[in-house]
Amino acid sequence: MGMTDTGNIRKGFSNEKYTELQSKKIRERIDQFGGKLYLEFGGKLFDDFHASRVLPGFKPDSKITMLKHLADKTEIVIAIKAGDIEKNKVRGDIGITYDMDLLRLIDAFTNNGLFVGSVVLTQFADQPAAVAYEKKLKALGLKVFRHYIIQGYPSNIPFIVSDEGFGKNDYIETTRPLVVVTAPGPGSGKMATCLSQLYHESKRGIKAGYAKFETFPIWSIPLNHPVNLAYEAATADLNDINMIDPFHLEAYNEKAVNYNRDVEVFPVLKAMFEKIQGTSPYQSPTDMGVNMAGFAIVDDEACCKAANQEIIRRYYEALCQRRRGEAGDMPVNKLELLMDKAGISIADRPVVAAANVRDEQTGSPAAAMEMPDGTVLTGKTSAMLGASSALILNALKYFAGIENDVKLISPEVLTPIMNLKVNYLGDHNPLLHLNELLIALSMEAISNEAAKKAYACLPKLAGLEAHSSVILSSVDVRVFKQLGINLTCEPRYEGNKLYHN
Repeated sequence: MGMTDTGNIRKGFSNEKYTELQSKKIRERIDQFGGKLYLEFGGKLFDDFHASRVLPGFKPDSKITMLKHLADKTEIVIAIKAGDIEKNKVRGDIGITYDMDLLRLIDAFTNNGLFVGSVVLTQFADQPAAVAYEKKLKALGLKVFRHYIIQGYPSNIPFIVSDEGFGKNDYIETTRPLVVVTAPGPGSGKMATCLSQLYHESKRGIKAGYAKFETFPIWSIPLNHPVNLAYEAATADLNDINMIDPFHLEAYNEKAVNYNRDVEVFPVLKAMFEKIQGTSPYQSPTDMGVNMAGFAIVDDEACCKAANQEIIRRYYEALCQRRRGEAGDMPVNKLELLMDKAGISIADRPVVAAANVRDEQTGSPAAAMEMPDGTVLTGKTSAMLGASSALILNALKYFAGIENDVKLISPEVLTPIMNLKVNYLGDHNPLLHLNELLIALSMEAISNEAAKKAYACLPKLAGLEAHSSVILSSVDVRVFKQLGINLTCEPRYEGNKLYHN
């Protein structure tokens, strides 16, 4: 997804320690259940950028690295809800449908030396698109199983844990001790898949266990720790609430952090374990988890600082979504409360004031970026460059030690590109998008020594904070993301047009 690992940010988390602790914990849990464990894997597996932003030092693919330590013991089952195939549900962060993302996940696992055993279509009800997808998967050589809608799930336990409930589901044949159950997105039926398998294993006289692996909230740090508040900020649209696990407190007189959905479903889960296996191995939802991330935090202050920035960024994203008509007031109100709880405000994001002041001074859109040493640079709109382009060039000059008045891209190069956009491509705005600007810079770098030095500094932008005084085009937002820059925008458009692309 671009450059994300950077020396710009003070490290707060040890990826090596995490990988080691996590692998060990999962091995112990497999042994606890006599050699077979169904592990529900929540959150993002290959590209957990939220975790890498709030825990500086966490690598976006560290969960996969950890699984590679257990590769010979692991097989992966991917769950996808049949209804999500039917309605072409799209994964918000990367913009592809769940059915396509499932194929992407299989490729990614396989390329990492991990074995994908099968796919399970959950809540299957003969949906035509799901039947066609099943044929496609089988044609690709994959094993596919069907799990059905169970009336009264999850509360009608006598019916669910019977031949008419879980018993009707296909038994997923697995061969390895660790079965990782994952999915393209939330609400795909991962937990029900695991429980159905426990029922089927029990009927076959096979001992098996269930555990849950989600990074957030982190159970072993305080409830109102900024890293846990940042998780609430990330799920503001779902209205998830972090809370002290009441079952854990009652069973062990120990405080542990969990969240409302797991706490609500736990009595049902416990009753299911008792019905399937005679007794419940767990006394609380926290007991079910295997997440060791809290023990790999090596600099709490650095993580607090990073998490607070994430909360403010999520607030700005909610403001912009509301402005674009994609969301209402609820996420904004929730994020304002979270900022109050964390004792932070937009004043704690220096790039905000810098961009807005520059906008007021010039009467045109402006942008700002904070350098690793705390210096805040700005970029303004000019006849040749948009504010974001000017900002990126100023930042590259800063890193390369180039004087501010040096032109990295000559007007002789910019002018024909601007003419092309307006005269031949029908664009109303001649100013270059960031991707076009970077292509122009790479061309200049062939013959211009200053441009060459600046171009070589592009990786140094990763992890920096930036703010724009207006909502940017999707093209520019994507380039900021690809460069690993953490961007926020004021919730307003340049000009009063109704249509913004």
